[in-house]
Formats: sequence, structure tokens, C-alpha cells
Amino acid sequence: MRSPVMTALAIAAGLIVLLGYLIPPEWTSLAYIQAVRAVFIGWAVVLAGIAAWVGVIHLFLTHLRRMSARREADRYSVLVVLAFLATAVAGMILTPADPGFQQAVLAIQVPVEATLLGLLAVTLVFASMRLFQRRKGVMAIVFVVSVVFFLLLGAGLLMPLQQTPLLGGLIGFFERLPIAGGRGILIGIALGSLMTGLRILLGADRPYSG
Repeated sequence: MRSPVMTALAIAAGLIVLLGYLIPPEWTSLAYIQAVRAVFIGWAVVLAGIAAWVGVIHLFLTHLRRMSARREADRYSVLVVLAFLATAVAGMILTPADPGFQQAVLAIQVPVEATLLGLLAVTLVFASMRLFQRRKGVMAIVFVVSVVFFLLLGAGLLMPLQQTPLLGGLIGFFERLPIAGGRGILIGIALGSLMTGLRILLGADRPYSG
């Protein structure tokens, strides 16, 4: 059952936070709204941190149960648990600001991210080939050509062509094109978040009431 009290509290809290951002600092008579907004944001940060810790602990306990399973024990869970304990202990002793700790984490994180990006590139090429086989048309051809071109561009194989007067400017344009696409995606995410927030403020969506 959806309680109207919870809906009213959620809408009131959202409006206070929104007004706190819209009120200019020169309006000292309404400074208390900004103070309340800061308190609400602080509570939200604390709750988000607690939720993250709950998720991490749940993941840790899940892998512990998989390790202790009598049938088909997961060997990769051992690596996850050991890596988690080593990272947690080192982070508590050295603190995350320690340069050696940061370098050790980056030495593991960067190769993993590069591997995932490589797998993503291979998967994208394979998907484009399957698309070209199943749906032959203009859009499929454009998609395949775009994938191959940007893979070559990202790999730096088209760098010698930048020395030519005409192709240099064209390749520079294509290098900036993914940045524009990324900004478009960020704008879409921002608009989606804005619409979700407005729906919650208006009471159309009530994810907090179960």
C-alpha cells in the first residue's frame, strides 16, 4: 500500500533541495533553505555510503558461501575474497592517498580496463558482421564501415594521413566526432534524470513506497 505521508515527505524534501539550488546567495532571508538542503544532501551521502557498504558485504558473503559450497565450489571466489581482503587491509593501513597504494591499484585496474575494452571492440566487430549477414541494407553497410573506420582511427593507423592538407582536417573532424557523441549521451542521461526527478516530485513515480 502506498502511503500518502511518504509521498508528501519525498516531494517536500525534493522541493527543498531544488529550491536550495535555485535561490541566489544574496537572499539572506531564505538562507535557512540552503542550510536544510545541505543537511538533506549530507544525509543522502551517508545513506549512499551505507548502501555501498551493504552491497560490498553482501558480495563478500556471497563469495564466501560459494567457496564453502560442498558441491562445485567456485575457484574464482577465492581470488575475489583474497583480492578484497588484500585491498581492504592495504587501504586501511596505507590510506587511499598513499602513492604506492594508488600505483598498485592502477597497475591492476588499467590492464583490466584495457582488456575489457579490447573484448568490447572484438564483440562489436563480431556483432557488426552478424548484422551485415542478417540484415543487408544501407544502414548495415554504414554501421560496418563506421566501426572499421573508427577502429583504425583509434588504433592510430590513419595518423600518416593527417600530414596531407585535405585529409588532415577531415580526420581531425572524425577524431572530435566521438566526443560530440559522448556529450550527446551525457545530455540524454541528464534529461532522463531530470524527467525522473520531476516525476518523483509530482508523485507520478513512487519508488520509495514499495
